[in-house]
Amino acid sequence: MNDFNFGRDRLTVGLALDIARGHCSGKLAPDTLELIKQCRRDVETIVQKGDVVYGINTGFGPLCTTIISEDDTRKLQENILRSHSVGMGDIVPDETAKLMLILKVHALAQGFSGIAVATLKRIMWHIEKNIIPLVPSQGSVGASGDLAPLAHMFLPLIGLGEVFYQGEKTASAAMLQQENMPALQLGPKEGLALINGTQFIAAHAIKAVERMKNCLDTADIIGAMTLESLLGSVKPFDTQLHQLRAYRGNLHVAHRLRILLHKSEMVQSHQDCNRVQDPYSLRCMPQVHGASRNAWLHLKNTTEIEINSVTDNPIIFNAGNTISGGNFHGQPIALPLDYTVLASSELGNISDRRTFLLLEGAVGGLPKLLMKNTGINSGFMMPQYTSAALVTENKSLCFPASADSIPTSLGQEDHVSMGSISGRRVGQVLDNLEKILAVELLCAAQAFDYRKPLKSGKIIETCHQLVRRYIDHAEEDRVFARDLEIARKLIAEQKLSQTAEETAENEKINLQGEYHELFGLY
Repeated sequence: MNDFNFGRDRLTVGLALDIARGHCSGKLAPDTLELIKQCRRDVETIVQKGDVVYGINTGFGPLCTTIISEDDTRKLQENILRSHSVGMGDIVPDETAKLMLILKVHALAQGFSGIAVATLKRIMWHIEKNIIPLVPSQGSVGASGDLAPLAHMFLPLIGLGEVFYQGEKTASAAMLQQENMPALQLGPKEGLALINGTQFIAAHAIKAVERMKNCLDTADIIGAMTLESLLGSVKPFDTQLHQLRAYRGNLHVAHRLRILLHKSEMVQSHQDCNRVQDPYSLRCMPQVHGASRNAWLHLKNTTEIEINSVTDNPIIFNAGNTISGGNFHGQPIALPLDYTVLASSELGNISDRRTFLLLEGAVGGLPKLLMKNTGINSGFMMPQYTSAALVTENKSLCFPASADSIPTSLGQEDHVSMGSISGRRVGQVLDNLEKILAVELLCAAQAFDYRKPLKSGKIIETCHQLVRRYIDHAEEDRVFARDLEIARKLIAEQKLSQTAEETAENEKINLQGEYHELFGLY
């Protein structure tokens, strides 16, 4: 297990997930600790001198002109956690909340926030012990940071709120008593440093980057299986063609499809046929999947800037130089998240079109509705209904949350990003996309059976065998909901994409191509 130096090392999506999953541990290096301590001393100097600095000795938001006495500065910091804990809705998943903790430590440890070392170490203690605060999913407008979610996140520091503790929801006070740990007393600036920031949005972005990458990889695999079943052509994936329109996502997808279809007997079996060209959903996979890859790359790059940034307010450069700015505003990441919603929805749209082609029975050897004895059997007609419904549901989710802004804080915060809604919506669309891809996978595997004894290349053959290990070929109607759920799990749990990668590695096949690092998580 490698160590990650909070506040100093560069955090990536993959590293953040590794820390959250216990594959990597975070620490504070001695030079980082000194920066944190110096910034804390600067805050104490400001308080002692009586200099008026927002959030240290003033009220918050529209109360920024209200001066707070030195005696009340500590009370002010605890009150902000109480007053801003107004979240509603479902509790965010454990891993998302844990990512929020990790991102907050990394931001605070850079030494511009005035946090006390003891407070930072308590947050790290929560990470190490896997004692995760309960955070409601609704209530942030993504402007002064994710105020409501972060307030709930840090209530346990002062003995309030609830946590997941030893597998159960537990009152924070009871957890602290069980652990023989005192509640913290926050000093000047600390409460504001804790709740200002974009860690809620950024944690959702990290999950979106990981999940969408898996969907992109999986869509290539399933799309290749569908193309083979439909006796499609590999010519549209030619390197020369894509060099003439050299988007990196398109080039990457075209390479992957060439490799997935290499040495396929199914492809070779119809080299001399008289079909001129395939439908767009087959022929244009590099352009459509590739465009979504480009959107994914934009999100990844933006997310990595965001998770290595200081996003609270005010920023303390030294006792004589504090800036009350807008680093907490979620707009830089809200826009890419909305773009990702659209890009993910489009992956489902083209997948559904391929499923429709599989059911038509228009290509030699494939029975209509992918079953020989139809009439008494409906075959695979109805799974495509589910796909169509999910595709339309995703389309309805594509309105960008970041296009809206409602003033808050009595007009002090008169433009907000709504990025938290964008982040949550990506998860909804990806949930649906995994189900849409599951429908295509089920149908593609069925159609693939009808091309036997011809074989595909090693990667697609192994992926088909994985499906058949859990889902049998069907020649009579059955309850397909069970099959669809198994297919969804093979996708969502990354078993299909990992099987492809492991097969490629074992066979020494270069599936990822020259852009492997660019489209990775690290």
